[in-house]
Amino acid sequence: MSRLMRSHEWVAAGTALCRGALVELDGPSLLPGWTRKHVAAHLSLNAEAIGNLVHWARTGEERRMYASPEQRGADIEAAAVRPADELLAWFEESARVLADAMTELTDEQWQRPLVNAQGRDIPASDTPWMRSREVMIHAVDLGTGVTFADLPADFLEALSVDIRAKRGDVAEVTGPLPEVAAYLAGRSYDGVLAADGKPAEPLPPWL
Repeated sequence: MSRLMRSHEWVAAGTALCRGALVELDGPSLLPGWTRKHVAAHLSLNAEAIGNLVHWARTGEERRMYASPEQRGADIEAAAVRPADELLAWFEESARVLADAMTELTDEQWQRPLVNAQGRDIPASDTPWMRSREVMIHAVDLGTGVTFADLPADFLEALSVDIRAKRGDVAEVTGPLPEVAAYLAGRSYDGVLAADGKPAEPLPPWL
C-alpha cells in the first residue's frame, strides 16, 4: 500500500479517536496553557487550513494555510470560548469537508507543489500525512484516555522517522515504540533510555 493511501486511513482512524476523545470538553488538555476546547478549536482550524492547500492543489489558485502565525493563534483563542456543542459540530463538519475535498484530487493534482505553514515546499500528497499527525497526536493531547499505545504501529514508525528528520540531531534512544514516539513528540513517556542506559532527557513539544 502506498504512503498516500495509508495516510488517508490514518486520517480516518485519528479522526475517530478524536471524536471519542472530544466527548468531554471541560477541563485542561495535556498541552501547557491549552484547554480541551483549545485543542478542539485547533483541530477544526487545521482541517480548514489543510483544506486551503487541497483547494490550491485542485485549482492551482494559491491559498496558504494561515494568514500568519499570529492570526492562527488569535483564531484558536477566540474559538476556544465557544460552547462545547458548537465545537463538536465544527470538528465533524470541518473533518468531513476536508475528507470530501481530498477524494476529488486527481493523481496529477496530488503532485502539485504547495507551501506549508512553515514556508517549506511540499507536494500535495503530503497533506493527508500532515492531517494524520494532527488528529493522532492531538487525540492523545485531549487527555481523555487515548495514549500513544492506541495509535497504529506503522503510524508511530513513520512519525518517529518524520520527527527525527525535522528535529535534526536527536540522540538514539531505546524503549517501546509508543513511548519512543511520545518522547520524540515532546509528550509524556516512560521507559525510554539514552545510550548510556539512563532515562532520556525530555524534548520540547513538537507539533
